[in-house]
Amino acid sequence: MRPQGADHSGSISSNRGPADRSGGRDSELFEDVPTGAQESADSTPPRRTKRVEFDSKHSDDEDGASVDEDEGLLKEEESRRIRPSALPPLTGTNRTLSNVESDPKPKPKNAGPVAWRDLPNKRQLFILTMTRLAEPLTQTSLQAYMFYQLKSFDPSLPDSTISAQAGVLQGCFTGAQCLTAMIWGRISDSEWGGRKRVLMVGLTATCISCVGFGFSRTFWQAAVFRFLGGAFNGNVGVIRTMVSEVIKEKKYQSRAFLLLPMCFNIGVIIGPIIGGVLADPVGSYPSLFGPGTIFGGKYGVWWMKHWPYALPNLMSAIFLFLAACGVFFGLEETLEALRDAPDPGTRLAKSLAALFRRIFNRRNPQYTALKDSDIESPPGIESYDLENCTPTTPIHPATPLTPLPKRSSGKKLSFRRIWTRNVLLMLLSHAFLAFHIGTFNNLWFIFLSTSRFDPSAPYPPSHTSQHLPFDFTGGLGMHPQRVGLAMAVLGVIGITLQLAVYPAVNTRLGTLRSYRFFLPLFPLTYFLAPYLALVPSSTPPPGQAGGAFIWLALGGVLFLQVLGRTFALPANTILVNNCSPHPSVLGTVHGVAHSVSSFVRTVGPVLGGWLFGLGLQKGVVGVPWWGLAGVAGVGVLVAGGVREGDGHEVWLEGEEEEEEGREREGGAGR
Repeated sequence: MRPQGADHSGSISSNRGPADRSGGRDSELFEDVPTGAQESADSTPPRRTKRVEFDSKHSDDEDGASVDEDEGLLKEEESRRIRPSALPPLTGTNRTLSNVESDPKPKPKNAGPVAWRDLPNKRQLFILTMTRLAEPLTQTSLQAYMFYQLKSFDPSLPDSTISAQAGVLQGCFTGAQCLTAMIWGRISDSEWGGRKRVLMVGLTATCISCVGFGFSRTFWQAAVFRFLGGAFNGNVGVIRTMVSEVIKEKKYQSRAFLLLPMCFNIGVIIGPIIGGVLADPVGSYPSLFGPGTIFGGKYGVWWMKHWPYALPNLMSAIFLFLAACGVFFGLEETLEALRDAPDPGTRLAKSLAALFRRIFNRRNPQYTALKDSDIESPPGIESYDLENCTPTTPIHPATPLTPLPKRSSGKKLSFRRIWTRNVLLMLLSHAFLAFHIGTFNNLWFIFLSTSRFDPSAPYPPSHTSQHLPFDFTGGLGMHPQRVGLAMAVLGVIGITLQLAVYPAVNTRLGTLRSYRFFLPLFPLTYFLAPYLALVPSSTPPPGQAGGAFIWLALGGVLFLQVLGRTFALPANTILVNNCSPHPSVLGTVHGVAHSVSSFVRTVGPVLGGWLFGLGLQKGVVGVPWWGLAGVAGVGVLVAGGVREGDGHEVWLEGEEEEEEGREREGGAGR
């Protein structure tokens, strides 16, 4: 069968396609046969035109020279097929044989969201995830009983004063982080510091501060330990930096960065339950720890009676200690300048692992003798000197050695050049998000713990009845165990959305669109939250609120807040990471973002707690909530000016040449 478009002599020619009319150098490879000059073309082919003459009626008894010539031409064409063409495929039906196989490969279709099993460096990600989990677990454990611990310092104080103290106590931790987070970010970028050392310092200091907070007897003692814990903790920014350095490909980043808010939700589930269950064990479990019990003895457990909130803090300290051990023994340094430096932690872990393997193998020997015929030397090596672990015959000189990849040139962007327009806008958007989420987390447990409005004993005394839409007051009056359960609902909803909804929706919308699309849920949530005080309860005041209506309404409000947070927080982290103008200042950018976040999370809870107390005094509990809704609305507007960067907006002198050289070497290696 003769190919379509072949002339009488069996030649295949090509009509000029759109790419060939560009006049470029590459288009000369496919010159056309001029119209009306077919006979001339057959006798004298145009310059640079590769033509293959063949006849489908060849027989075995034809001249051998002609067959050899055809085979040579076909081999030449076969060798050309493996070289990709820089030109787009020709659109004509008649094409030269030399270009038939040079069409570029079709682009792969969108494979959908990346699966968890596809993530690289899972071991390092696991250690970073456990490290990140320790902090929200500790913070949310505090929130389950902080209101009652503050009340135990001075039972005569009213709820409005306790609310203000809770905001100050929360602000001590984040305020200290605000002062030091950027410093820790700079230290993590330095060769004398590094990421891993900063994480170790943060985990150790937070562990000590937890113990001190649990054994505090006054408000000021608790405030000092909270401040010290925050001052030495710059872990959030460093962990985000390390995740971006462990997972460099953007297609995996949405999954990898999802682990960080997922840790928060896991902490929100476990932490409040631990805090609520372990708080005041003598009062909560008198049959176990009270006087005359098996654990309490004659007078009860003395230290549990003297420090009723020490036990949950000791449990938090254990989690932090285990996280510190995981970092020391298992985490590898990701700072480029220190990746090849000796690490005493991982070296000790390998030595201990080798020791355990030797002990195990001695107890369970499973060695078998090998036959001489089974022992083969590698190609080019006759034998090995087992004593020195070196080959006695060198590798064949013709074997090329693969050059090691070049390390970064070590160029670093100056501090003053970090502040690009996108960095500033992203930090501003980050500040608004951190402000209202941090303030919500603080207001939420205060609101759950605040006494319900009781018409028989109103507070303030002048507020004798509730009136919609704004003139109402009171909280839900829940005890620590019930507060822990309500906080755990927050985490359960978050985990469910992150696993079932986030991957598919984020893949469809993209990072920036997801961020902008779900931010408006926050103003709606904050506007509705105070109306939970008006939902009918199965128990009358002053008892704690409960019943189906309460939990349905509470779950609905939390669903809106967690849905917005599920998409906004991972997207915010990715956008902060990608807005970095240069890889050399990535840790600094995350440190600055952490400082900004800590500052607003200091101001937000303090201001929110003060406004909450003021609202209780005036009989309008919605004041802080509706103010928070306004702040979240401004954050929605600011997010409209943010764009997604690539992490390398500024190129230093000589970097483009180095990048081109690496690309050429990579292409040559392939």
